[in-house]
Amino acid sequence: MSEALRGELGRVAEVLGGGDLDFTLEQPRDPSHGDLATNLAMVLARRERTNPRAMAARVVSELDMGATGASAVEIAGPGFLNFRLAANTLAASHSAIIAAGAAYGRSGIGAGVRVNVEFVSANPTGPLHVGHGRGAAQGDGIAALLEWTGHEVVREFYINDAGVQIDRLAQSLWARIQQAAGRHGMIPDGGYHGAYLEESAREILGQQGAAFADLAADVGVARCRELVLVMQRAEQDTTLADFGVRFDVMSSEQRAYEAGDVDATVARLVAAGHTFEEGGALWLRTTAWGDDRDRVLRKQDGTYTYFVPDMAYHLDKHRRGFDLAIDVWGADHHGYIPRMQAGLQALDIPEGWLSVSVVQLVKVVRGTDEVKMSKRSGDFVTLRDLYEETGVDAARYWFLMRRGDSHLVFDIELAKSRTDENPVYYVQMAHARLNGIFRAADTDPDSVTGEINLAVLGDADRDLLRKLTAFPEAVARAAREHEPHRVTTYLEDLARMVHGWYHGCRVLGEAPGVQHARLLLARAARQVLANGLTLLGISAPDRM
Repeated sequence: MSEALRGELGRVAEVLGGGDLDFTLEQPRDPSHGDLATNLAMVLARRERTNPRAMAARVVSELDMGATGASAVEIAGPGFLNFRLAANTLAASHSAIIAAGAAYGRSGIGAGVRVNVEFVSANPTGPLHVGHGRGAAQGDGIAALLEWTGHEVVREFYINDAGVQIDRLAQSLWARIQQAAGRHGMIPDGGYHGAYLEESAREILGQQGAAFADLAADVGVARCRELVLVMQRAEQDTTLADFGVRFDVMSSEQRAYEAGDVDATVARLVAAGHTFEEGGALWLRTTAWGDDRDRVLRKQDGTYTYFVPDMAYHLDKHRRGFDLAIDVWGADHHGYIPRMQAGLQALDIPEGWLSVSVVQLVKVVRGTDEVKMSKRSGDFVTLRDLYEETGVDAARYWFLMRRGDSHLVFDIELAKSRTDENPVYYVQMAHARLNGIFRAADTDPDSVTGEINLAVLGDADRDLLRKLTAFPEAVARAAREHEPHRVTTYLEDLARMVHGWYHGCRVLGEAPGVQHARLLLARAARQVLANGLTLLGISAPDRM
């Protein structure tokens, strides 16, 4: 339904000279405003610098109403177009839900577009914390949305396995090994104090033997560097896999240095005339592409800033043929975005090729008390500690239920609760309740077939069906804007309607025609809830 209307609106936009415009098509909050509303006329008016309501009238005059599936359209407010759907359109939309089944909500709007989604990319210096968990859920959610809309997606993890932090990690582990051997071991300034390194030290001594602690310090630190990277990466992989997150590609910063990619990137910038030397350092004129100041590439001591391997890595992504790169970064990297985008343009990568989704901080609370640390990590709450207590479903949902760039308060007790105040429980319970109807009827949902007869149903039934038909557009918009929270918002709205419908509209024991129509509606609602939860990597339980 919404696909047909969006297609017709897109055709009209092209006729009026506004092809490829980013306009919205969604259900109004107030049902009295219609079934679907669009801001297309307002977007066109802004582009043409004309009156929005006058532009809305032009859009209406160009519309082929027969192609929209709507029975009426009206201009509202500053230029919104509100559509009311024809009854036969609603019935046909129900049939489309049943026919598509688990594929309902999928589309091909991104067909032929290759996208790299890079997320988490945590330094392998310790356990993943809840901030990494939010980034993992966000990145995985964006990737799933793009896959559901036909894009070719590659999920990627960038391993920051070079630099000073890794050196300090190796030195910290060597100190723990000396301590485990009964000797004095000093953790360096800026080193790592978490109990996880004590565990790693015991494991290494168990595997390598007590003589490992007798190695010369430089040799021991070098061996610790090799071993701890393998151990920490294995732990990260296991933690993420248990969280339902997978990756297609793992890229290494160290390998970029070893392959000469970092040096080659600097040489390319120098050859292009985009650099200058000052104060013994090599600089890149990032201000030429909108950055607020120029940036150092090579410091006075001859070492590169972390900006350089990051550019080399993204240049490699571009060479691999991706049409779009999406990075999920923590909020502390927000100021790094203009610098990175400027650096890529200096490398002749088109503006807009890199899109960055920022994930804000997570505050973990237990009721009214903030949870500040894990016994194992020493100074933060680990992702594994969180989801082992709340369950993976709850953790993923809570991480996704707000805009990524908004602060999140994660209430552990609420996330574990089996009450309507817990959003993931509320949505999953709606799915379970619909399954309960079929259990009570001793009927397999898939055996309830035929066309839905809207004539025997009431307004609440039709409102629920209208909400179901909006799911594909909700998925498409969430994919376009890289915002998984739009799906959780849709699911909570749908769950609210399902719970209200469940209590207000009797299914079993009604006249045969009404019962059959409502069973068909329950089957469709059950399918859409399951599809939305599955998209987000969350289970859709039959019982709760």
